[in-house]
Amino acid sequence: MTTMTSNSMQLNQTSGYSLYRRLNLFLILTMALLVLGACASGVKLDDIDGPSKKAATGSAPATSQPNPFANQPWNDPKNPLFNKSFYFEFDSYVVKAGDQATLSTHAKFLNANKNQKVIIQGNTDDSGTTEYNLALGQKRSDAVRRALNLLGVAENQMEAVSLGKEKPKVPNSDDAARAENRRADLIYQ
Repeated sequence: MTTMTSNSMQLNQTSGYSLYRRLNLFLILTMALLVLGACASGVKLDDIDGPSKKAATGSAPATSQPNPFANQPWNDPKNPLFNKSFYFEFDSYVVKAGDQATLSTHAKFLNANKNQKVIIQGNTDDSGTTEYNLALGQKRSDAVRRALNLLGVAENQMEAVSLGKEKPKVPNSDDAARAENRRADLIYQ
C-alpha cells in the first residue's frame, strides 16, 4: 500500500509541476502577445508632413494647417501685448506699479475677447528650496491674476500656476540673471 501511495504522490507531484509549468508558459506567452499587440500602431512610418514631403513624394501636401496663434497681437513685437512678463523683487510677490499700464492693456484685450484664455506662470530664481520656490511662484501668479481680475478679467479666463525655479528664462549665473527669473509670464491659449 505504501508503494502505491508513494507512486501516486510522485505522479501527482510530477503532474502538478507539469501543470504549473504549462500554466506559467501560457501566462508568459499571453503577456508577450499583449505587449506586442499594445506596441502596434496604425501610424505609417513613412508618413511625413511639411516641405520635406514634396521632396520625398514629388507632390505638395494636400492641406496645410495654419498656426492659429501666428498672427495674434501678443506675438507682434510692435504690439503692447507682446510684453507678457512681470518682474518681482527678491522674495516678493507684489506687482510693481510700473507694470500697471501693461496689465491694463492685457485686461482690455481679455475683456474684449471673452473666449480668450491665459495661463499665468509664476517663476522664481534658484535661491531657496524647491517647496519654497513653488509657493512663491504661486503667490506671484496669483498676484497677477488678482490684478487682472480687479481690471475686469473673468476668473474663468485665467489659470494661475507655479513653475518655481524649474523653468528659468536665463541661467541663474549672477544677480542680473536671477532678477530676470523672478517673474510671472502670461501664456495665451
